[in-house]
Amino acid sequence: MENAGGTALAIVLVVLIVFVIIVLVRSVRIIPQARAGVVERLGKYQRTLNPGLTILIPFVDRLLPLLDLREQVVSFPPQPVITEDNLVVSIDTVVYFQVTDPRAATYEIANYIQAVEQLTTTTLRNVVGGLNLEEALTSRDQINGQLRGVLDEATGRWGIRVSRVELKAIDPPHSIQDSMEKQMRAERDRRAAILTAEGTKQSAILTAEGQRQAAILKAEGEAKAAILRADGESQAIQKVFDAIHKGNPDQKLLAYQYLQTLPKLAEGSANKLWIIPSEVGEALKGIGNALGGAAAETPAAGGLFDDVQGGRTQP
Repeated sequence: MENAGGTALAIVLVVLIVFVIIVLVRSVRIIPQARAGVVERLGKYQRTLNPGLTILIPFVDRLLPLLDLREQVVSFPPQPVITEDNLVVSIDTVVYFQVTDPRAATYEIANYIQAVEQLTTTTLRNVVGGLNLEEALTSRDQINGQLRGVLDEATGRWGIRVSRVELKAIDPPHSIQDSMEKQMRAERDRRAAILTAEGTKQSAILTAEGQRQAAILKAEGEAKAAILRADGESQAIQKVFDAIHKGNPDQKLLAYQYLQTLPKLAEGSANKLWIIPSEVGEALKGIGNALGGAAAETPAAGGLFDDVQGGRTQP
């Protein structure tokens, strides 16, 4: 009997020890950082546990699954959306949200991630449904802003704050994609042709401008050269004139120089006809008088004058 009593006592002690261990395990909870726990007491909300060590009443308090308080990123599968011009586009969305009120996130909504997904889909269809394809492709920032505003307002009572909504991709139908690619190629070809024409135009303008400047500079150079030559000739004539006047030549010397110049007028094979000035006769008379010839020699001079006027020269 004593052995039986000792065995029963040992079993009781073991049961008590196990019970105490279970109570301690269920009583002591450690909440990690960036997590939150909701405690229910007898099935009713009692409090929200913050990170750290906490003590619960066993079999009275129940700790619900911990909630992640960090910002979460959820990517939703592509959703077909009909635009204003009746085109079906596939849109991928990414939502950034954060749990701000664990109690509301636990009791105000059954599955807040699924609720955010469905709300994003319906809001996206409403927003994109009022835009045509071109506006939907070029108005991502506007669509993101409208989605964020609607989601943030609707999820506020769920204890969730939507920080950002991004459209990952907007995929139009393949036929529309082919048409858009052709349009883009045509636009690029048009721009290339315009740029080529502009380059050719500018090149022609610059070439013409360069030629004009070169012609102007050449004309200015020729004009300056002509002026310089004229000035040089004028100065040379002036110097000759001054030298002649300073030498005070007599009539005889001038007449002789005059006759020395006449043969040069007949030089060249192209000279078929040339005119003798009337002063030649006077010059010949002056030479005859200078040589002291008598009046009988004057007709000879006249004959020489007649020969010169006829185009003949005497040796």
